[in-house]
Amino acid sequence: MLFEKPELVLLDLDGTLVDSIPDLAYSVNKALHELSIPERNTDDVRTWVGNGLEKLLHRSLTNDMNGEADSILFQKAMDLFMQSYSKHPCDLSTCYPGVREGISILKDKKITLGCVTNKRGQFVGPILDKFGIKDHMSVIIAGDTLPKKKPDPLPLLHAASTFSVAPEKSLMVGDSESDVKAARAAGFQVVCVSYGYNHGRDINETNPDAVIDSIIDLPTLFN
Repeated sequence: MLFEKPELVLLDLDGTLVDSIPDLAYSVNKALHELSIPERNTDDVRTWVGNGLEKLLHRSLTNDMNGEADSILFQKAMDLFMQSYSKHPCDLSTCYPGVREGISILKDKKITLGCVTNKRGQFVGPILDKFGIKDHMSVIIAGDTLPKKKPDPLPLLHAASTFSVAPEKSLMVGDSESDVKAARAAGFQVVCVSYGYNHGRDINETNPDAVIDSIIDLPTLFN
């Protein structure tokens, strides 16, 4: 499928630009260890990521995708996680191949870029900065920037409104069903990467407009 060149491209962070699982798993397991709860393997953490930190911790504490931990235990885990992750948000994380090159091509095409993620804002800037991506983003909307986060369309519509770009001239790039749902509700086109998390499901099942193997492939979809 070919698209008219969008005026605005919004990119998800975890699982799209950066593989952040190693650092998330490290801090999750550090918290669980302190609470005398069995540590979780990295593959499980990879499956649980994508709906915000709160969901990740509930799933990790209960070892259940739909689990809900005791409120007191959850708060202890949150405090321990934050102590660790605040110091180590991107020690082990890596930028996916083709991300920097793809972003450079998009900028050369005079496309406005932004990052829209469910990750807490205090972590987003340092991660983007470490991998040399931050300065390319004209807007950064984190999970706690607005009252609602993906899959709600608000973050996408807010970004489009910021630059006075119509939704139909905007594109969301992500790795999960949450990204697809947000894009559909906002009236955006949506492209997904094949290598992301998406709770272990094949991203094709969510019916994005296209699936790519690298961000560097994104510009090839434009007329």
